[in-house]
Amino acid sequence: MTSKSIVGIRFQQAGKIHYYDPEGIELAAGDLVTVQTKYGLKIGRVTIAPNQVISNEITEPLPSVLRKATPEDIEQSKDAAKREQEANSLCKELVRKHALDMKVIGAESNLTGDHFIVYFTAPAKVDFRKLARELASRLRAKIEIRQVGPRDAAKIIGGMGRCGAPLCCATFLTEFSPVSVKMAKEQNVSLDPMKNSGACGRLLCCLGYESSHYHDTTKRLPRRGQLVQTPSGGGKVVVVNVLRETVTVQLEDNTIVEIPCAELIGQQLP
Repeated sequence: MTSKSIVGIRFQQAGKIHYYDPEGIELAAGDLVTVQTKYGLKIGRVTIAPNQVISNEITEPLPSVLRKATPEDIEQSKDAAKREQEANSLCKELVRKHALDMKVIGAESNLTGDHFIVYFTAPAKVDFRKLARELASRLRAKIEIRQVGPRDAAKIIGGMGRCGAPLCCATFLTEFSPVSVKMAKEQNVSLDPMKNSGACGRLLCCLGYESSHYHDTTKRLPRRGQLVQTPSGGGKVVVVNVLRETVTVQLEDNTIVEIPCAELIGQQLP
């Protein structure tokens, strides 16, 4: 199968990309399509158009696109969104009724409303069998209840980050990458959890965006406290600006100067 006959489809804005065979239907990025999933019919959006998918990364056979989403499909999806809200509210009500130590964060439905996935967080394992049975009876549908971690919960709930922009995980991050305290140290970011944590309570995902640049650049820049020679004389490095590739130097006469690392005398920088 060539890339001409493969499209990438998402069911949520920043959700995982699923690959489908268009079966001869002409599709472009942004088109809404109706497909069959293991949970029933769903509407997805084409995010990777034909001719853009790397075919050798795809395992055959692929499921097929049923059709471009019709006005009726779109109306059904609006009804499904209402059912999701109702299922979410009902599940919270039943959690209180059964006194379960869990927090419901969202519900997902297929087009026909006969299958729901309910997501929740909890500090420990929860026996939700009674909850699932009652929920299935009340909704007259198949119910799956899934426990997710704090990062996935933030992705589902959404919100604003400390930068003032919508959460990366809810807008464009398809998968989470590991983020470590070492990344924060390399970028001179405060180690205070109140300052370097996201809405999920974990280290900010954005610490990983420039991590490789900081890691590689720091190796070839002077270290804080290192003695260096500048055009104005010798001194000690007091601040290293990795992004600008400059250092702030305290000269022997206590004068403070900021200078590009490339202008340091005797420094062999690429």
